[in-house]
Amino acid sequence: MIEVVQAFDRAPIAELPTDDASALEAKLSTAHARFQDRAGWLQPHQRMSVLHRLAGLVEQQREAFAMRISREGGKPYTDALVETDRAIDGIRNAADLLRARGGVEIPMGLSTASEHRRAWTIKEPIGVVAAISAFNHPLNLIVHQIAPAIATGCPVIVKPAMATPLSCLELVRLVHEAGMPEGWVQTLLPESRALSEAFATDPRVAFLSFIGSAKVGWRLRSILAPGTRCALEHGGVAPVIVDRSADLDALIEPMTKGGYYHAGQVCVSVQRIYVHAALKQDFIERFAARLKQLRVGDPTRADTDVGPLIKPEEAQRVESWIDEAVTAGAHRIGGGRLSETTLRPTILVDPPRDAKVSAHEIFGPVTCVYGYNEIDEALAAANYLPVAFQASIFTRELEIAFDAAERLDASTVMVNDHSAFRTDWMPFAGRRQSGYGVGGIPYTAHEMTSEKMIVFKRHERLG
Repeated sequence: MIEVVQAFDRAPIAELPTDDASALEAKLSTAHARFQDRAGWLQPHQRMSVLHRLAGLVEQQREAFAMRISREGGKPYTDALVETDRAIDGIRNAADLLRARGGVEIPMGLSTASEHRRAWTIKEPIGVVAAISAFNHPLNLIVHQIAPAIATGCPVIVKPAMATPLSCLELVRLVHEAGMPEGWVQTLLPESRALSEAFATDPRVAFLSFIGSAKVGWRLRSILAPGTRCALEHGGVAPVIVDRSADLDALIEPMTKGGYYHAGQVCVSVQRIYVHAALKQDFIERFAARLKQLRVGDPTRADTDVGPLIKPEEAQRVESWIDEAVTAGAHRIGGGRLSETTLRPTILVDPPRDAKVSAHEIFGPVTCVYGYNEIDEALAAANYLPVAFQASIFTRELEIAFDAAERLDASTVMVNDHSAFRTDWMPFAGRRQSGYGVGGIPYTAHEMTSEKMIVFKRHERLG
């Protein structure tokens, strides 16, 4: 059994049974059998109908999902409502893909050898999908794994984060209520870490979708069964550059949201802020004043801006990183513990380059501010880590914006917006140690697809 507790006060919510090795075998066997039975594959219109009905069912439970997200994951209720709305839109986005999804014609007759032939491609489901998700978006991340699998016709087994399984379980229940036949979408709550590894590396799995730590993701990739494809979504240490021409009045609010949304527990959360020396002090004063206004506490309250971290151990870790940086010379603004899992927002000014807060993903309500004199200096600092995900620059100079957009080592560069901006239909991917493959509803659907070419030879015309 696993006990699910509220992130904020650790009050029990539910006890759930776990799956043992025999349960895992039964689920993998069922999923594999569904895929092997081509006559039983659902037609596109059937999959579209399931997705549209699912979106409607989730919409009916919008407030209930938001409260569930707040309780199990600690996300403030207003942000949890936004997550639910995104999930609903993502499900519809997956259904819409089927209207435009198709193969292409491959030219023939371009050489003597290719005469009298026609060729085209069709898209087929890749096979059984093993999905391993993270705690920080317990509904929308599951949608990003389940909805593309339904759209492409892949059987999927999803393992939610063990701290936040309730949103996933309810979503899968609604998938079946929406008309999905049994065996196509299943959940897994493994009783051990070894069973999770056995799940991901089983040779019947055609595609692994992993959202979580780089340490675990890269290890799983190294031991996947031959032929298994994967997509890994890890974290970053997102840099934001504030150019000398930037409008401070316009950037304080997005910087606050990008740095402290969900208490910083976002893989592209604003973490390293490089501010031109001429603006640095003014920026720090305005930024600190805005942080003092943030309401920190119970995430189920509609007026809360910053909630807890997922576990007490995480709060302790973040505090230790802050203390280490201060001991090494950083100036701390704000901070302090509110409860076992809740920390007040912190700004660290000029932590050393090798401090954990400068070199590793904090995943907590902390941002670091550094000064610079030349834009080249800021770009070099932004790019020096082995992780690279999303980045941003605030500037009113078009030339600087274009230059930084090309030179920042990131999969996405925001101009005059924070690094954590995302829509669910855009590509979302880490570079280098930050990930492998591409996320986002349409891109995940592509990853879960195999393309087959058909070449049709006709008889040569006579006479």
